[in-house]
Amino acid sequence: MSMVRHRAASARFVAGLVVAAALFSAGCSGDSGNAATTTTRKPRPVTTSSTPQQHAPTNLTVEVDSMKYAPADATIKVGETVTWKFSDKVPHNVQGIGDKAMALNSPIIDKGEWSYTFTQAGVYRYMCTLHPDMRGTITVE
Repeated sequence: MSMVRHRAASARFVAGLVVAAALFSAGCSGDSGNAATTTTRKPRPVTTSSTPQQHAPTNLTVEVDSMKYAPADATIKVGETVTWKFSDKVPHNVQGIGDKAMALNSPIIDKGEWSYTFTQAGVYRYMCTLHPDMRGTITVE
């Protein structure tokens, strides 16, 4: 088969696929000329629980405001959670320093909170990558 005939055949094949897809799509649109049918679904029941959902308690909150972490240095127990609460006029993050603290890696946050639960004892140093003078330490016993 010559190259021209092969390309023409390929073009007809692709055009046929496009037409078939258009016909299939039109057939699925629900406008087939038949009387419209209506399906009624019963609403799902809403279940509520009388007991509040259990959330891991936040054991320490570090305020991120005025270009500093407060408290900058804190001591907690293994299994406790630290929440950094961002309320400064500029964005910040929490980035661990050193091998031990590499798990500390928050996104850059303007307003809001980010939490981390410490599962191993040690000293976790961290900083704001946008403002390297902002530093803190969490000691986990």
